[in-house]
Amino acid sequence: MSAMKPKNPVGPVLAFLCFVTSWSSAVELGAPFRDHAVMQRDQPLAVWGFGQPGEAVTVEFRGHSASAITTADGDWRVRLPALPASAEPAVLRAYGNNTVEVTDVLTGDVWLASGQSNMEWRVEQAADAEREIAAADHPLIRHFDVPNIVAPEPRRTAGGTWVTCSPQTVAKLSAVAYYFAREWQGATDVPVGILNATWGGTPVESWMSAPTLASDPAFQPALARWAQTVADYPAASAAYETDLAAWERADAEVAAQGREARAAWRKANAKPRAPRGPGHHWTPAGLYQGMIAPLVPAAITGVIWYQAESNADWPEDYGVLFPAMIRQWRAEWGRELPFYFVQIANFRGTPTDRTPNQWPWLRDAQARALALPRTGMAVIIDIGTPENIHPKNKQDVGQRLALLARRDLLDSRITATGPVFAGAQREGTALRVTFTAADGLNAGGEALGGFEVAGADRRFHPAEARIDGATVVVTAPAVSEPVAVRYAWRNAPVARLKNGAGLPASPFRSDDWLR
Repeated sequence: MSAMKPKNPVGPVLAFLCFVTSWSSAVELGAPFRDHAVMQRDQPLAVWGFGQPGEAVTVEFRGHSASAITTADGDWRVRLPALPASAEPAVLRAYGNNTVEVTDVLTGDVWLASGQSNMEWRVEQAADAEREIAAADHPLIRHFDVPNIVAPEPRRTAGGTWVTCSPQTVAKLSAVAYYFAREWQGATDVPVGILNATWGGTPVESWMSAPTLASDPAFQPALARWAQTVADYPAASAAYETDLAAWERADAEVAAQGREARAAWRKANAKPRAPRGPGHHWTPAGLYQGMIAPLVPAAITGVIWYQAESNADWPEDYGVLFPAMIRQWRAEWGRELPFYFVQIANFRGTPTDRTPNQWPWLRDAQARALALPRTGMAVIIDIGTPENIHPKNKQDVGQRLALLARRDLLDSRITATGPVFAGAQREGTALRVTFTAADGLNAGGEALGGFEVAGADRRFHPAEARIDGATVVVTAPAVSEPVAVRYAWRNAPVARLKNGAGLPASPFRSDDWLR
């Protein structure tokens, strides 16, 4: 899984260090209170920052004010009343021994967008980029990019700026988050703010707090793997330096043969990658502490999440870690945040996969989080690029996430998912599979495919499948007494089953057998 280039890993750190020195002498606002911000509508607004210990601080916004005295550590926090949505720019002002003003502040819905590279993937990298960029005149959509920081303990604030969406700025924004925001803004007609805290090539445990990771023995395998990685780092680092030097010498030699020869050589000889070790973005809790903690407890509508690829080798662990992360974030914010996530698309896998068909198990692990209330899963098994872990179609991803949010928060009548497995009943040599959200069940005019059945021996065989109303009937000549059925249970499966809304069925299994 590739890690995208950090957004600006050095500049924000330097700015942060300068910012730290001001806490003892001047009132400062925490993240994300910056010019062009969007503040959450219809919720009490927590505003916080830093100043001189014992300093009286007052915050004013849209005719309301609240005051606090800074703690011995220089922290302060106030709570303003809930306010309605407004596209009229306002000033957020904080003053004590000095005055700080944040201008062009709107009130609307704020969403936290987080995860790894597929959420980080920019509009300019996604499908139909030229047309989308030219049409992106949406001044009521704002985007706050949290700098990529691995932190040894929870940070008090973060750098970053708000960007107003326009053809001049949208190219660098998260594509999934932008398309989600565009759908949500169109449905609500209120300003939309995106807090983008993403980092490519990162596992879920990096986004969890240290106390949460230490709270359950089920989380210990992930911590043990990291402890082994750190222990192995000195030797791995020395080997990397040796390999890199050899690669650079060979690269320089082949360069004399011309550009085409060098390009061919590089294609066949990848540059060695630095090993993971202390301070790496795989550090458990490192990204929560550096990129999420500084945003708590900003008032937000909910969370959209696209991550799991870096946990593909350990789906069993992901099945317990991911729900725990959701519960932890909700506890940090003090409310049951709506949480919508993307199930990993069809992908052939990589040469380093631990097993040849491991990705369906990861999708299965993701789906376990649906047992938590106020969650939803956007299924994209039909729109991936099997040879590329980064499918370019981000428009449908954003739209499907927005459908889930619209169903739960705006209009419960909306069809927001494809067919969802409900059960399988034996009928002679066949299994009849039932679903919810199955109105208009179809395969787009093609053969259905993607189904397998097994008997008591637990050996799965390809099945013939036909749609019968709101059900699917499956049989396999090799299985006269079927007891279990699976659908789309491959890395890059045939997955044509959908409902009348055009939304795909999620991969599923009726069994609970271990791999």
